[in-house]
Amino acid sequence: MKCPRCAHPETKVVDSRTTKDGVAIRRRRECLSCSHRFTTYERIEESLPMVVKKDGRREAFSRQKIIEGIKKACEKRPISMDEIEAFVNSLERELLERGEKEIPSAYIGERVMERLHEWDEVAYVRFASVYRQFKDVSEFIEQVQQLIKTRRVPPKNAPKA
Repeated sequence: MKCPRCAHPETKVVDSRTTKDGVAIRRRRECLSCSHRFTTYERIEESLPMVVKKDGRREAFSRQKIIEGIKKACEKRPISMDEIEAFVNSLERELLERGEKEIPSAYIGERVMERLHEWDEVAYVRFASVYRQFKDVSEFIEQVQQLIKTRRVPPKNAPKA
């Protein structure tokens, strides 16, 4: 493992433990040249399905791409990285268990939207506005009105019945 600071090819493992969800091993490493410490994660490489995009293109499933999209939607919202990572881990397991060689990107997008809807309305609307590619403001307003109709918790300033 190359050191990210000096690129020296030799490092030693200082500490090793499994992650909270048990799907990876976290290793603290130290460079034998410059003594820089850094963390690596080791996980089983399983063959996830190819993702079929709306235009028919196929690309490899990208865990990082999903995490980045969710992080953008959840920016400045009370959603932790642990929650995001746990969701993406469960999504990966779900896709593996389906056993399909290809999966439509729409399926993944809908699963992400379901989870964001559970977590945070603002994050959900942010993600939906990009994912659904609203053509104008009226489509956006329609989505927000739909969200208000399905809201489980009344707004904080709503009058009590």
